[in-house]
Amino acid sequence: MPLPENFRPSVGLVLGSGLGSFAEQIDVQFTIPYADLPGMPVSTVAGHAGQLLGATVGESSWALLKGRVHLYEGRPAADVTAGIRLLNSLGCHTVILTNAAGTLHPKHPPGSWMQITDHLNLTGTSPLLGGANFVDMTEIYDRSLVTSFGRIASELSLPLHQGVYAGLLGPQYETPAEIRMLRGMGVDAVGMSTVLEAIQARALGMRVAGFSCLTNWAAGMNAGPLQHTEVLETGLKSAEQLCRLLTHWQPTRPRP
Repeated sequence: MPLPENFRPSVGLVLGSGLGSFAEQIDVQFTIPYADLPGMPVSTVAGHAGQLLGATVGESSWALLKGRVHLYEGRPAADVTAGIRLLNSLGCHTVILTNAAGTLHPKHPPGSWMQITDHLNLTGTSPLLGGANFVDMTEIYDRSLVTSFGRIASELSLPLHQGVYAGLLGPQYETPAEIRMLRGMGVDAVGMSTVLEAIQARALGMRVAGFSCLTNWAAGMNAGPLQHTEVLETGLKSAEQLCRLLTHWQPTRPRP
């Protein structure tokens, strides 16, 4: 199925593990499998459907990426960030990245959301490899978006924490010792995605917002073992909160 000629989205949204149900709560016009889009890799991980959706959210046209591929699937950084380049080519000036993450902050419990204000790229790679692509990352997560979403969350009485996200390679979960190290580095949530996408989007001049669905306590902070099924279940339950937040936000075109 080819892309509709009149499809001109202003916002791109990447839906992480278990968060695909967000698409069931908005007006979706069309769905295209990644397999039908040249250059778009398909994920092998449960909870990542692998679809591009065209939708109307409020008064704006959005492009949704339902699922992503990860470095731990054996993919290079260029594959991991292919969706961001697709969103940019469609005309999206703003990208909203979501993920499922483990929480390291004792006051940010599982089931709540954290807005990413900064990140640590601990994956060991970058989508900008291959040249002198020196891009400033001082404000990789747009401050005006952080302020705007924080205000809306307050108005809606939605708990929305703020903090630093660490992106690791995976696929194994972290050890308790690694979590203690990350806490000492100022990390509030940890996962296996998002950071490369944020770097790619910033390099393309896009505004970036990021949200972590805190699905579980990080290793060593709870007695039970970490399981992907828990991640998916919590993401499904928390998607409604994200929908309320995003549908009350009105995107504005950034200044040239």
